[in-house]
Amino acid sequence: MSIKSQKDLLALLKIGRIVGLTLRYMQKHLRSGMTTEELDALGAEFLKRHGARSAPQLTYQFPGVTCISINDEAAHGIPGKRVVQPGDLVNIDVSAELDGYFADTGASIPVPPVAPLTQRLCDCTHAALDRAIASAHAGQPLYVIGKAVEKEAKRGNFHIVRDLGGHGVGRSLHESPRSVPNYYEPRLNAVLTEGMVLTIEPFLSTRATHTIQGKDGWTLRTPNSLVAQYEHTIVITREKPVLVTAV
Repeated sequence: MSIKSQKDLLALLKIGRIVGLTLRYMQKHLRSGMTTEELDALGAEFLKRHGARSAPQLTYQFPGVTCISINDEAAHGIPGKRVVQPGDLVNIDVSAELDGYFADTGASIPVPPVAPLTQRLCDCTHAALDRAIASAHAGQPLYVIGKAVEKEAKRGNFHIVRDLGGHGVGRSLHESPRSVPNYYEPRLNAVLTEGMVLTIEPFLSTRATHTIQGKDGWTLRTPNSLVAQYEHTIVITREKPVLVTAV
């Protein structure tokens, strides 16, 4: 979507804050020994308390309130009986709707003890998100986002999971632009415009460049790799973007 009024902006900031706080709440309670189903229930309770509805359930009938992916799972992990283990890298992706507006955020959280490679991967992916957000100004081509992510990934000697990326959001969970790649593609020269709402979400891995769908029909895995992802919903401006999901 594109912000057309102060009402749009305030409504988007409201749901953005809710999903941001939900992610923080789940991150705070994440611990080894709990199941991903238990972690998801915490997110479900928090969203319900604030009157918000799970966007993946609402849009795709996803079998969970949030997406929880571990280690080699890049995205769309289904919460269930899996027990979080020491040393796991747990990705929590929270998206929700309130009053017709959607926001989306995510983060990868290493469970102690944290291996040096896991920490480096997380640090590099987070830095890629920051660099990409800083590059996203009105008047710039869409490809500046992927170019920024690619530069940071190369600096850290990590791989970009090329079939996953950001997307437009706002009045629905996925809308135009349908894809915001995390790699430099000069043909993606559509111009970022003031008020445009989208997610930026780099996916970096230790080895893989693509995912394969799991047998459950949802979970996207990488072969023999570790994956990290960080995500914010932003509003494009002529200067620094508005971080809708920052709390």
